[in-house]
Amino acid sequence: MLFGKKSTEVAPEPVTTAPPTDPARPGGKGRPTPRRRDAEAANRRPLVVDRKAQTAEQKAKVRAERARVREAMLDGEEKYLPARDKGPERRYLRDAVDTRWNVGEILLPAMILVLAISLLPFDWARGGTFLVAYALMLGGIVDCWLLWRRTRTRFTATFGHAPGRGSAWYVVLRAFQMRRSRIPRPAVDRGSELRRR
Repeated sequence: MLFGKKSTEVAPEPVTTAPPTDPARPGGKGRPTPRRRDAEAANRRPLVVDRKAQTAEQKAKVRAERARVREAMLDGEEKYLPARDKGPERRYLRDAVDTRWNVGEILLPAMILVLAISLLPFDWARGGTFLVAYALMLGGIVDCWLLWRRTRTRFTATFGHAPGRGSAWYVVLRAFQMRRSRIPRPAVDRGSELRRR
């Protein structure tokens, strides 16, 4: 019928039964498929190692390994260096800074001294020390500019191309660090000849 009642009868769904697994069959699993939740729980591992569960011997091994890796990084072993310090080009730039005296490396101790002198109750201590501080900062900037110009020229002559992006900041930041606090440690002496290693 066109406008009659719709039939509410639903056709029965065909019942399909999975064939029983045969343990003798080589291709069959012989067990039901685990639920996704159970499979994920079985593969879950803790993100943080439980330090309490570690023995004293394991902790000592981990500490010794960390100390060895840190020492190798400080010594400049290529394998343990971070990506920004790897390669012969970066080594050359580090050596360019380490073979000379830099105004920037005495800036921090000088600023501490200037601050201490400025606390003295004298007029000359307040005015004169700040002039010295500004002169030192200006001298450090000029010195770094000259260092970078010279290093860039020698780098281009040695490697056949200009230094990569970020090389200027790499040189300047190292020049402003005190020699003993540079990472990796300086591998060349002051006054030695700058050459590719």
